[in-house]
Amino acid sequence: MADNFWLSDEQWAAIEPYLPMVHTGPKRKHDRRVLSGIIHRFREGCRWRALPDEYGPYTTVFNRYNRWSQRGLWQRIFAALVECSDPPSLTMIDSSAVKATSLGERRQKKGAQNQAIGRSRGGRTTKIHALVDEEGRPHAFLLTGGQVADIKGAASLLTATAPSE
Repeated sequence: MADNFWLSDEQWAAIEPYLPMVHTGPKRKHDRRVLSGIIHRFREGCRWRALPDEYGPYTTVFNRYNRWSQRGLWQRIFAALVECSDPPSLTMIDSSAVKATSLGERRQKKGAQNQAIGRSRGGRTTKIHALVDEEGRPHAFLLTGGQVADIKGAASLLTATAPSE
């Protein structure tokens, strides 16, 4: 149990307002427990089935992750968690290009969604820009087309994380 992840009271208070309040179907498992399971899964890199029992049934944790992803809740949750943390004393920025899948390419051609896919020397790619603190904890992400220069992504990340006056 010692190496399981649990949200602190401060973190939970910051993100609770962003969670869906209206639910249908059977009585829901506690959101804090399930959300802690989702974070644990990604932090440890384990399979959904390998989640410790303390987080509830892995199917519940997986289904909640999927539904919240489809609703676009993760950006708001992530921003709320960053907001409630102390500002980092040191930040670093890096980016990585990821080859676009054929499904992503088809969606972009049809114009269904903006998938942040661009053409670069490696073909159709997406670039992930990240700003992290001194311990490697992410504070901001930005997705762009693969042809976007790192300095443009860095400028956008710095602008987005600058304290408002």
